[in-house]
Amino acid sequence: MFRTGRGRLVALAAVAVGATVALAGCASGDPLDEGSGGETSGGGETIVIGSQAYYSNVIIAEIYAQALEAEGYTVQREFEIGQREVYLPELEAGEIDLFPEYTGNLLQYYVPDTEATESEAVYEELTGALPEGLRALDQSPATDQDSYNVTSAFSEEFGVTSLEDLAGVTEPITLGGNAELETRPYGPEGLKATYGVDVGFTAIEDSGGALTVKALVDDQVQMVNIYSADPNIATNDLVTLEDPEGLFLASHVVPIASEKVTDEIAAVIDEVSAAMSAADLVALNDQSVNEQRNAEDIAADWLAEKGLA
Repeated sequence: MFRTGRGRLVALAAVAVGATVALAGCASGDPLDEGSGGETSGGGETIVIGSQAYYSNVIIAEIYAQALEAEGYTVQREFEIGQREVYLPELEAGEIDLFPEYTGNLLQYYVPDTEATESEAVYEELTGALPEGLRALDQSPATDQDSYNVTSAFSEEFGVTSLEDLAGVTEPITLGGNAELETRPYGPEGLKATYGVDVGFTAIEDSGGALTVKALVDDQVQMVNIYSADPNIATNDLVTLEDPEGLFLASHVVPIASEKVTDEIAAVIDEVSAAMSAADLVALNDQSVNEQRNAEDIAADWLAEKGLA
């Protein structure tokens, strides 16, 4: 599954583009096009920006790319690579220079038994947990974290508004989400350990997208993992279950950078991060999911609105 060279990375990215665009309706163009710009203020080096195979992450990565291009840097896009198990080895090897990540989930990847749950504590521990050669730039106010959701009918029938309420549900509960969720610290075992709740599991490989929502609405599964900035939570009148025991860590958008990212480049990206609110991210995602706009146009309009391009 892991790759050792740029060619295999490109091949995987190209395959992932077609699948994710079909599922999420988010066209990001040719993810491997290099940005133009000729002579750059970064000394001529190309900054390689990657993204997960998740439409929202692609939008953020595209915002980074266009913000840097507006400052004269040359950018190479390697978008829609996959999940952490796939792209982190490339990032750690220095083959990718900049990647939008999420503080809580990334910290749990490196420190599965972390006890940090709140925003600042999570960010502080993450900065010390990253491998040599990587650093976290400023975290954004924007959040997009895992959340467990049920239909409003299920919530009303069983009186469930919190994860702790699930213990009182007498019928079997099946959790749906990407395959890797089954082994995540906040997956079925985490639910059992934290809330005493036993659930089955069904893999649905679209990162909480249309297939996940359909499975929930059709009662093929009774609870699903959907990222908190997904507009489909509101569109489908889903109920996000409260998490009083902190099963999910606070997860802010955070750029992870290689040693090739200079302080000047970091300053551009930090300005982008500071300008992006949680509400902004939901609105950006809505444009992709419900308006079917492509990532390039969404990013360009947001940067113009914020005066960053």
